[in-house]
Amino acid sequence: MTRAFTRFAFTDSVREAQRRNGSRANGERIETRGTPNDALTPELAQYIQARDSFFLATSNREGWPYIQHRGGAPGFLHVVDPHTLAFADYAGNRQYLSVGNLAENDRVMLFLMDWAAARRLKIWGRAEVIGDRALALELMPKGYDAVPERVIRIHVEAFDLNCNQHIPRRFSERELRPVIAAYEERIATLERQLHSRP
Repeated sequence: MTRAFTRFAFTDSVREAQRRNGSRANGERIETRGTPNDALTPELAQYIQARDSFFLATSNREGWPYIQHRGGAPGFLHVVDPHTLAFADYAGNRQYLSVGNLAENDRVMLFLMDWAAARRLKIWGRAEVIGDRALALELMPKGYDAVPERVIRIHVEAFDLNCNQHIPRRFSERELRPVIAAYEERIATLERQLHSRP
């Protein structure tokens, strides 16, 4: 069984680079090991819906790549089913590079990071832009302050979770807030105890 992402990523020139660098045997193992990884599992759905940001890569007709950060409240990237993702695309800098690229090349890659757990997920797919503002409003996280302009739906073709080597561990304000609050409470308690001594 062939791993789905290797059909896109392991081009002839990539395989040749693997040969030159002595890693083609490992590449062959990756191509044939395990499941195809072309449908999102329930565990991956949870991982995706816990993210508050991801990177979206597109490219134009000439092949020039563009990477755009997308952010929102956790769950803003919806797992519709094992083969489909969707999100409300918010008003931004009004350059429309991703939307323009998708008009001439529907191939995308999503890069989702969990910095705290040093885990990354790469998703290959094809995207469509849907100019349905009502649907975009439905996909908006409740209470999130943004203006949705459209929906981007991604048809998942492959995914890969790979090596966490060299990923620095980082924590968001949301992740650190309870830890800091506990320390602040402890400091306040100690200060009260200190001031109450005769």
